[in-house]
Amino acid sequence: MFHSDQGTQYSSKAYIDYCSTNGITQSMSRKGNCWDNAVMERFFRSLKAERLNHQSFANHFEVVQNVESYIYFYNYKRIHSAIGYMTPAFILPCGVQKMAELEKVA
Repeated sequence: MFHSDQGTQYSSKAYIDYCSTNGITQSMSRKGNCWDNAVMERFFRSLKAERLNHQSFANHFEVVQNVESYIYFYNYKRIHSAIGYMTPAFILPCGVQKMAELEKVA
């Protein structure tokens, strides 16, 4: 999946065809809604600041391993203030109902 804004480079026929040919699902934010990208922008900010900014890599494989390791950490170990200082992996099985219950308590 490739998420982007609605920039002309991402909505051109050539790019849409490229994604389709290569099995890439496109995801675009809604027109004029900057909040659609907020979650992913925050993730990438955290990835860069917490993991990538102060490292160098010998090859592509090392980058992939490092990013995959961070994604696991981000979802299963790193607590998030926006979801009550829990991990996404803990919240996801609980569902929206559990989040609503937690918000009532807070």
